[in-house]
Amino acid sequence: MSLYASVLRHARESAQACAAAGPDGELTYGELDRLAKRWAGALAEREIAKGDRVALHLPKSVRALAMMQAVLRRGAVYVPIDPLLPQSRVDEIVRDCKPALVITERVMNGMATEAELSESVAALEPLAVSADNPAYILYTSGSTGAPKGICISHGNAEAFVRWAVDTIRPEPDDRFANHAPFHFDLSVLDIYVALHAGASVRLIPEAASYEPAALNRFLVEEKITVWYSVPSVLQMMMSDATFPVESELELRALFFAGESFPIRQLRKLREAWPGVSMWNLYGPTETNVCTAYEVAVIAPEREVPVPIGTACSGDRVWAESASGMVAAPGEEGELIVEGPTVMLGYWGAAPRGNAPYRTGDWALRREDGGFEFLGRIDHMVKVRGYRIELGAIEAALLHHPGIEQAAVIVEGEGLEAKLVAYVAGSDCPGLLEVKRLCAERLPRYMIVDRVRPMSRLPLNRNGKLDRRRLAAEAVHG
Repeated sequence: MSLYASVLRHARESAQACAAAGPDGELTYGELDRLAKRWAGALAEREIAKGDRVALHLPKSVRALAMMQAVLRRGAVYVPIDPLLPQSRVDEIVRDCKPALVITERVMNGMATEAELSESVAALEPLAVSADNPAYILYTSGSTGAPKGICISHGNAEAFVRWAVDTIRPEPDDRFANHAPFHFDLSVLDIYVALHAGASVRLIPEAASYEPAALNRFLVEEKITVWYSVPSVLQMMMSDATFPVESELELRALFFAGESFPIRQLRKLREAWPGVSMWNLYGPTETNVCTAYEVAVIAPEREVPVPIGTACSGDRVWAESASGMVAAPGEEGELIVEGPTVMLGYWGAAPRGNAPYRTGDWALRREDGGFEFLGRIDHMVKVRGYRIELGAIEAALLHHPGIEQAAVIVEGEGLEAKLVAYVAGSDCPGLLEVKRLCAERLPRYMIVDRVRPMSRLPLNRNGKLDRRRLAAEAVHG
């Protein structure tokens, strides 16, 4: 099934139901269908054809969502671009994907109205697409160089959406919060699972995305039933005095992904909202969600993040040890994924076919067949002759009751390399106490050398910890 089929179905069956609401108003399914159809006609007049890329340089809005649907109806491929990116970065993406059209708000506002379209164009039916046709391209942040476009097919997205529908069991009266920007893969669940069920997706305004009081208010006032975000955002909401108690909520399902959720904070959340179904989802953008773990009661003695769980979405997931063998229970290795959610490939590169995708993530194989996430292979550093996983130090720091956020980076090189901890919280300890905390839980070579307190650690546009900004501060600070 194509990603636009759900809107067509619900426009026929329940045209008056609210499909989406955002800072620019609401659209019923009937209105969303008509607007997408009108803009698909305008795209046809501009000779947008099957397989063309259409770059969407737009702020988050219901009209932007309608434009995504219009592009899909032409059998074309939408490329969402973060409107807050520097122009030089936008230019890089445009040069790379070579879109047939770049749609800005000015272009969108100038598109033909329904009355201006010819009858033949207005009557255009959506072009049929196959599961292997690309639907959208998401660009990575490009932290290791030029941004890479991750090509996701209709089939890739649908495999995940079907799993999420079976897991969430959404109903038409559900209200999904959309926190993630459209260029971030977390938004796929919010948008397409809601549309699949004939439910409503409520877009969180970009201006409120990192304002905890505004997010807590949105959760309550919009009567959100399904929430999906990165853990950093949930921790930020929990730290605010406005964090709601469960009796104030309509929330029934909460999902988080994108980074590890510190166990102490997750335990508090689990205890605060005991009636809410909670899930830890895992998967790089190249695979969407490929493993899942339902968070039930968290044992009081647990000191590390909850597992990332077992394979889902029809994928096969395994860990390959350093020796090149499949990791057995109790062994560690790099996570590898194959299956229906794995991307078509990177835009401009050779198609990957059915080759398994190596995630670059290191994990422990559990007895139950699931996995514990241990960290990024590229976050493993060598200091004082020892190979160190920085995430292990961060997890140890978060056991201090006064530390709510922690990030460790390496300053200097060779014999001058130092482990520096950036911490934020209600009562951050000094260096001696941090060293003592590390010594209780870590080998001597993993004890931090310096501590730098901050009011709050910086987040990137996707809501994750921004390690590049910390590294830049270390260089210039």
